[in-house]
Amino acid sequence: MAQKKTEEFSYPDQFISDVSIALSHPGRISIIRIIARKPGITTGELVEFLPFAQSTVSHHLKELIKTELISVSIDGKRSLYTLNENMWSRFARHYGRLVEELGIPDSHEAEPEQH
Repeated sequence: MAQKKTEEFSYPDQFISDVSIALSHPGRISIIRIIARKPGITTGELVEFLPFAQSTVSHHLKELIKTELISVSIDGKRSLYTLNENMWSRFARHYGRLVEELGIPDSHEAEPEQH
């Protein structure tokens, strides 16, 4: 049986990869943005902002929790979601270093128009 060879990659590379996979769905990006604006939001409240069923939102939340991009605390029967600022700082640091290593200049050009 073939084994995963992730141990051959550096921690920063594996970390960037794991976070990128967790962020690979636009719905998860939307969830992150909402949680950033409304820390302590519940699943039910998130559903009101998104075009997904509660089960789909719950699935996306589990993926974001698994990579520790968001934290959950329990208040009675409610789950409250917040950003894990330490993980976001770590991601920004490692991703920033990657961009620097690639020699990509910091661009202040306007974003392409959306159609």
